[in-house]
Amino acid sequence: MNIIELAIEFEYHGQNYYIYPSLIVSGEELTLVDAGYPQFMPRIEDAILKHGHDPQHLQNIIITHYDDDHIGALEDFKLKYPAVTVIASEAEAPFISGKVKSERLVQAEALLAQMSAEDQASGEEFVQLLQDLRHVPVDMTVRDGEWILNNKCQIIATPGHTSGHISLYFPELSSVITGDAAVKEGEVLAVANPQYCLDLESAADSLSRLIDLKAQTYYCYHEGQLRL
Repeated sequence: MNIIELAIEFEYHGQNYYIYPSLIVSGEELTLVDAGYPQFMPRIEDAILKHGHDPQHLQNIIITHYDDDHIGALEDFKLKYPAVTVIASEAEAPFISGKVKSERLVQAEALLAQMSAEDQASGEEFVQLLQDLRHVPVDMTVRDGEWILNNKCQIIATPGHTSGHISLYFPELSSVITGDAAVKEGEVLAVANPQYCLDLESAADSLSRLIDLKAQTYYCYHEGQLRL
């Protein structure tokens, strides 16, 4: 088993950005961790192909949490690869499936009501983006401490950014896929996007939990991997 960082470049308002979904390779079985923004499936497929793997071998998509840049293209993947198993935490599954209004949309609507007139347009754009996200049933739910992927990957509950956020720990690889529970800042890990955390105190505790694993490599969805 090994983990590949997929660097997905995109432009927003004239600036270039990256997100870094992870691809877990176990023989011919592929597992994608997080699905990018809406309409990002072709970019992610191209990145998988450039690393010498066939997207047709996708077996699982693990969603670390509900956010537009993590579930945006999930429905596209599920439609093209219907046999793929969608995996998420029990807490996030109702949001991903659309059974319950997402915490992120509740937060965005509350912030919109408090915004100044000059910020209203961008706030309304973000709310609309969240409202337009397409939902997908979750095939398999997981809890803190569970082992998946042939007992090679342990689920680590890392709430704070959202209440049901999970990260993935691979002891044999001394690696962690952090999602948005951590971000690389220079040569250290920090809380990712604290301004969007639903519970900043819990986010700090989750970051400490990941650091305490003392892994050699942390794969962060934003800013890429950190090797220690």
